[in-house]
Amino acid sequence: MDHDAYDDTYIRAILTGVKTIAMIGASPLNVRPSYFVFKYLTERSYDVIPINPGQVGNNLLGKPFVGSLRDIGRPVDMIDVFRNSDRAMEVVKEALSLPVLPKVIWMQLGVHNDAAAARAEAAGIKVVMNRCPKIEYGRLTSEIQWMGVNSRTLSSKRAPVPDSGMRLSLNRASVGGGATTAADRVATAGQDSKKDNS
Repeated sequence: MDHDAYDDTYIRAILTGVKTIAMIGASPLNVRPSYFVFKYLTERSYDVIPINPGQVGNNLLGKPFVGSLRDIGRPVDMIDVFRNSDRAMEVVKEALSLPVLPKVIWMQLGVHNDAAAARAEAAGIKVVMNRCPKIEYGRLTSEIQWMGVNSRTLSSKRAPVPDSGMRLSLNRASVGGGATTAADRVATAGQDSKKDNS
């Protein structure tokens, strides 16, 4: 497989087919990319499990941290890897030791390891490298256009504005606007002012 360019149908099939995602390297710090991705995917009804051995005993958005893939104790559909490229092989080896293999190993932006990908694919696991599921989800659902990110697609047809409960092309519930604390405050203030005016 060409891991430098993915067909949209390949990415779409993964994002619509997986339900449970183990995120290796999830961070409780709300300024880290893994935190944003965790929050975004959780808000879109994915069951995301945070993995970080240094955080065991703590929670991330109400979900308890686990120390490793083996500690989850149930099958996962996808493993999202927030680790350096040279650590990808050990993630693949751990995934291959699980009683039930995951369907997908997704390596985040900047993570690329051809040997690890080949080993996973030889076991029948789909692989994505150097991509972010949050970005790909937003791009394929048109949410990314409403969050102020250039999708590099020109069209005279405007995508629908995502709102709470709306189903977009990946058949998952969407939420309107961004997922930052500031955006949450603005949304709450807007709801409060509507109550005051009624």
